[in-house]
Amino acid sequence: MAFNDALSDKVRELLADRDDVTEMKMFGGLCFMVDQKMCIGIVKDELMCRLNPETYESVLDRPGCREMDFTGKRMKGFVYVDESGFNSQKDLAFWVDLCLEFNPLAKASKKK
Repeated sequence: MAFNDALSDKVRELLADRDDVTEMKMFGGLCFMVDQKMCIGIVKDELMCRLNPETYESVLDRPGCREMDFTGKRMKGFVYVDESGFNSQKDLAFWVDLCLEFNPLAKASKKK
């Protein structure tokens, strides 16, 4: 699976002022790690957003948003957003900001 280079550049630009961002290929796409925790990613032409599991359902009615079901079951706190959900820079910034808002509360994955 590939990921959309133009979309990854736009996300990169929104994260450019941070010094704690790294990129990692996973889920068949590109993930932006913030403070060593998965924050937001791109799979094909869609955003993969990690949101607060307690409140993420409140955004499911936004354009282009649906629950992530990568493994065939719903993944609480993760959503996919297709192009209709980030047509403008303002909409894209909304999703990036929402992911960044949850990031300090997110648990880092266990080191192997």
